[in-house]
Amino acid sequence: MVVNYSKWDALELSDDSDIEVHPNVDKRSFIRAKQNQIHQQRFERRHQMDTYKYERILNDGLLQRIDKLLASLREHGQQATTPGQNPDEFMMQALMDSTGDGADDEPPKPPPGVHKQTQEPPYSVMMASLVDQVKKNAGDKSQDWFETYVKGVEGHKTKVENLQAELQQKLAELEKEEGKKITSDSIHTGFSVSSVSKEKEKPKPAAKPKSEAVEVLNPASLKRDELNQMDSAAPSSGAEADVDEPVKSTSKAAEDDDDEEHIEPSELGKAFAKIKIGDYKECLQFISANHEVVAERETDGLLVEGFNAQMDGRPDYAKQCIHQALLLQYCRSLGRDGVGLFFKRITTPGHQAQKVFQDDVNSTYARIRTRCAELAKEKASNPKSVETEQIQLHAVDPNTSIHINIPSASPTEDIEIKARKIFETFPPGLQRALESGELDRVNEVLGKMSVEEAEEVVEKLGEGGMLSVEEGVIDGTTEEGREKLKELEEKARQEKGAAEAAGKYGEADETQVAGVDD
Repeated sequence: MVVNYSKWDALELSDDSDIEVHPNVDKRSFIRAKQNQIHQQRFERRHQMDTYKYERILNDGLLQRIDKLLASLREHGQQATTPGQNPDEFMMQALMDSTGDGADDEPPKPPPGVHKQTQEPPYSVMMASLVDQVKKNAGDKSQDWFETYVKGVEGHKTKVENLQAELQQKLAELEKEEGKKITSDSIHTGFSVSSVSKEKEKPKPAAKPKSEAVEVLNPASLKRDELNQMDSAAPSSGAEADVDEPVKSTSKAAEDDDDEEHIEPSELGKAFAKIKIGDYKECLQFISANHEVVAERETDGLLVEGFNAQMDGRPDYAKQCIHQALLLQYCRSLGRDGVGLFFKRITTPGHQAQKVFQDDVNSTYARIRTRCAELAKEKASNPKSVETEQIQLHAVDPNTSIHINIPSASPTEDIEIKARKIFETFPPGLQRALESGELDRVNEVLGKMSVEEAEEVVEKLGEGGMLSVEEGVIDGTTEEGREKLKELEEKARQEKGAAEAAGKYGEADETQVAGVDD
């Protein structure tokens, strides 16, 4: 391929390694002198170009006014032939008509450095000087003075047009000379293009249909999520009693609460979990195409999926879910820009990042495996351990009911103040249940507490006079409590039957006494 070096001919260099100077001349001084000469010539050339451009602008304005003067003269040509017409007055009137209102009489200001020594006169002064020259050239005794004036003005117009053509020619020569060399001032951006690749918007998955949930007296006694049992710092049952009761609502907040109770991976997360351990190339491609899989909810869902798989006896799939969950967790903590770097490091043999990640996967899986083994052992040794002992409030007599008395918010007596202080020590969930006045809601909150906490709450309720109950409280969820409750109910029915029989016997005696009197 032949290389064309002609484009480098336009470079103007003040320093050249091939330059040769006289032995008596310092080479560096010669180069600096040549550099100054190039800069001086370039400055003078550009200054001259600015001057020519400015003069052409002035001449264009002058030509417009000359054309208006000629049009005014030709328009009033018939008046010039009138006997006794004064030529001076006629020319003055034509000049006034061509000048107009004088709004643009001042010429434009010159650019910096151009015509510094002189101040350009207004266009009206230029036109007055032109008319004076025409009168002077026409003479005093001209018979055909009108035609002489018109030809004089046309002659000045021709001179200005010729000057414009000469200025245009000189300006073109200087611009050609300026364009021969490439300088730093001529460098500019030809074009600039930037593109941003946006992720394609994917259709949102359809919302799962809400199945109708059956409310039970104590939802906390149902099987809880086994994953929460891994956390040694899990909240106590007293804190669970502080959770609001489920309310039928279609709001977004209610949907979010429902989603938090059922943590599970989405279809996208399950597809990511099916990728085999070690296939990091496919994992990177999957995350790049579906970046929403890096969400924290997907990580939690895969951990739950792995826990359930370990409980079901699928250890390989369980470890695979744990591995993919931690992979998403690392990618989310590093940010989108660090995902590629993370995969590059864990795929490099012997890299520290690979060892750290594998140790984290193994330790997490070991904890889950140990916990699942403990749960399986506990379930095998005590199958009934799933049931939870609870404290529930029931009325001893079926014909009576338990009334809830809430102390006033602004108490005045000492007893009420003491009761209000006890009420304010309860969790907000229990306070709302008491304020509703429904015993079922109170039992529901008590069911979320441990037996010790529930007994303490019941004792405080009795101390504050908020419940009209007997001193003893029957635990209706235990076998002993159910038997005691049946005994009390049977005793109440017997007492009621005896009272009814006694009433009938009394009525019969009264009837007999009435017969004797008659």
